[in-house]
Amino acid sequence: MSTNFLSLLARGLSALTAAVLISVTSASGVASAGGTFLGRLHTVREIASTVPANGDVNPYGTAVVARDAGKLRRGNVLVSNFNNSQNLQGTGTTLVQISPRGTATLFARIDPAHLPGPCPGGVGLTTALSILPGGWVVVGSLPTADGTSATARAGCLLVLDSHGKVRETLAGGGINGPWDMTATSYGDRTDLFVTNVLNGTVAGDGDEVDRGTVLRITLKRHDNRPPKRLKTTKIGSGFAQKTDPAALVIGPTGVGLAKDGSLYVADTVKNRITVIPRAVTRGSSAGTGRVVSSGGRLNGPLSLAIAPNGHILTVNGGDGNIVETTPAGRQVAFRQLDNSGSPPGAGALFGLAVDVDHDAVYFVDDATNFLNVLK
Repeated sequence: MSTNFLSLLARGLSALTAAVLISVTSASGVASAGGTFLGRLHTVREIASTVPANGDVNPYGTAVVARDAGKLRRGNVLVSNFNNSQNLQGTGTTLVQISPRGTATLFARIDPAHLPGPCPGGVGLTTALSILPGGWVVVGSLPTADGTSATARAGCLLVLDSHGKVRETLAGGGINGPWDMTATSYGDRTDLFVTNVLNGTVAGDGDEVDRGTVLRITLKRHDNRPPKRLKTTKIGSGFAQKTDPAALVIGPTGVGLAKDGSLYVADTVKNRITVIPRAVTRGSSAGTGRVVSSGGRLNGPLSLAIAPNGHILTVNGGDGNIVETTPAGRQVAFRQLDNSGSPPGAGALFGLAVDVDHDAVYFVDDATNFLNVLK
């Protein structure tokens, strides 16, 4: 996402953001009260560049490998790139695997001309990135022909095996600009929770269109065969979305599933976090869900993850901050992860993931094209 866009977003959100101070945080942004996850983390460290040999930039998706499988190694981080070497959005085709010590290797370079199934518009890898049992990797594609929203197409979910080969595509059935994703597995089933940001958005020509969705896509896994889609259920709808000449598209982004089955959503345009209850079992849409928290330290929340203590972590597109929010909506801590550019930190952050030991947070920095860690 470009710095120009986030500068505009930061200015736009300032009108929405209430002048609220987080009373439990110190001047440094770390909560003075106990019980926060960010309060235990103190150091930001660069790990490795996310730019592979073909020059893809703008890292978006960030997923931690939970167990060894094929080319995947436990504790490593998988990163998807949204832009190509010419910095055209919606044209990135690579996934890079990075070890905690900084070794980066190409996991996959996807050829849009040689896919095993439909993916309307081609390949432009998004923040929607999950690793399933057996090493199956699912990544979203929201492709463009020339880096502009006018040529954005519905895309698909690409299913790769643990060696980086695309084995299947999931398209249609409500998949329309898959933007972010989380997953949960049980038995031989996996539920993908996918945000979609292209429902009428291109036709809106920059105007807000309240048609963004969250889908629950149930897959059945078959050992060495690609998982198959069993059912798609729309569990969220009516989210604000719009195109932007610098950002391509803005809409519901990060999603995180809590232990009680609640799905938290970063509603970027509205500058808030909402929650969809009973996300694993519900059979109908909850609309945009219940508002958990808005304004305050939130400033264009993008990627979202659930911390080990059950709190909600979001990274801001508008100011380079990570914010910790309780399920009750209390913003209890924040830290600035990037202060480059103007406004400071604008346009730097996107993908976010908690490490396997639950004592650090990985994040991609689009200002530097690096994977970083907050420890």
